[in-house]
Amino acid sequence: MSTDISSATASELPAQGGKAAGDESLAPQQVRIMGRFSYLLAWFGGCVAIGTFTMGSSVVGTLNLIQATLAIAIGCFVIGIALALNGAAGYKYGIPFVVQARSAFGFTGTRLPGLVRAVPAIVWYGFQSWIGAGALNMVSATLFGFDNLVFFFIAFQFLQIGLSVMGFQGIKWLENVGSAFILASLVYMFYSTVQRYGDELSMSLLTMQGSWGLPFWSATMLFLGIYSTMILNVSDYSREHRQGTSPGLLTTIYSMSILPCTLFMGLIGYMVSEATGVADPIEVFANAVDNTPLLMCTLLFIAFAQVTTNVLNNVVPPTYVLMDVFKLKFRPATVIVGLLAFATFPWKLVSADSAEGLQVFVQTYSAFLGPIFAILVVDYYLIRKRTLNLQHLYDANGPYRGVNYAALVATAIGVAAALSISSISWYASLIPAGLSYYLLMQYWPACARFRQ
Repeated sequence: MSTDISSATASELPAQGGKAAGDESLAPQQVRIMGRFSYLLAWFGGCVAIGTFTMGSSVVGTLNLIQATLAIAIGCFVIGIALALNGAAGYKYGIPFVVQARSAFGFTGTRLPGLVRAVPAIVWYGFQSWIGAGALNMVSATLFGFDNLVFFFIAFQFLQIGLSVMGFQGIKWLENVGSAFILASLVYMFYSTVQRYGDELSMSLLTMQGSWGLPFWSATMLFLGIYSTMILNVSDYSREHRQGTSPGLLTTIYSMSILPCTLFMGLIGYMVSEATGVADPIEVFANAVDNTPLLMCTLLFIAFAQVTTNVLNNVVPPTYVLMDVFKLKFRPATVIVGLLAFATFPWKLVSADSAEGLQVFVQTYSAFLGPIFAILVVDYYLIRKRTLNLQHLYDANGPYRGVNYAALVATAIGVAAALSISSISWYASLIPAGLSYYLLMQYWPACARFRQ
């Protein structure tokens, strides 16, 4: 792969030699640090989204236990396929999401998908940091009598900022080490939940009729929607995976890494909320575990899980966007992202009606993420025939300069379709956005230079 990219900015020039901690750039990846097992563990540890508990709570009264379990499984399977499809370009060429999007949106137009991806990441970053800080605060208050949530939130956020500046070398270490602890904790919490609430759950959940119609498919989208952000920028991660893995095996890696955490967390939130009416994740755990030492371990798990998820999924995407737009280096960009998470007011998201609010949040941003995903897939597979010109992707004055209005129009069409059926917004956006983009690229003269 040629590294002589004439118009690349200094921040996008390929690094030479090995890859040190925090040595990240937008250039085609030269050193790949994750094998198959390491890559699977990275996704496993990075997918402990605490919002999954809340999504599980949000479908109580709509689906029975069997339907909820199947909805989670279907959502994870769709995620696996979508990740493999959209991550293929990054895996083959070693390019990040913001570079991949240039062939479809243009250098300037790429700011739209970048912003659409960055905003939910920063919101989730703040939300999950607040949850993690709440867990640490509960441990401190129980064991030492020190109760100061604001202090723990600030300290916890700066800890994550410190870990984030290490880049993918630090992420690989953190995810690989933490995965076993996360899995063991989730298995125990699920077992404890069933033991504690099994009798009342068996009557109310298994005998409830539920729905196999629109509410069921809406639930699959909710669990998919939590990860629809990662579907968009999966190239940021696939570029770190060593080459030699088939698309089918990659789909399996994605699905099997996401399914266990999503299944356990979604069902724990669902069952505890049904039995107690509690939707707040910290209270869900407190109700699921009635042994104080084990509760302390469980709360520490919550805090640890927020770190593994945030540094992989909620730091890297907006960091690369800042690097692209403002030509920043990786480390200062991660610090800025961490500071922006303070401005999300996460304490507002963790409230009695947080389940409903987060449900609307996921449906809304999925309405924007779905069309962009469809456009990127159509662009790579149908327009480019899986062949990208790296010279053009890194040439700010080349054929991809400015904005490709076909992508913007197609995004608007997809968003309109998604918002018209908001409960399945991600699904509803795919065909309208993908088809309109393909037709515009084929027949709109203004798009001629983007077809090169």
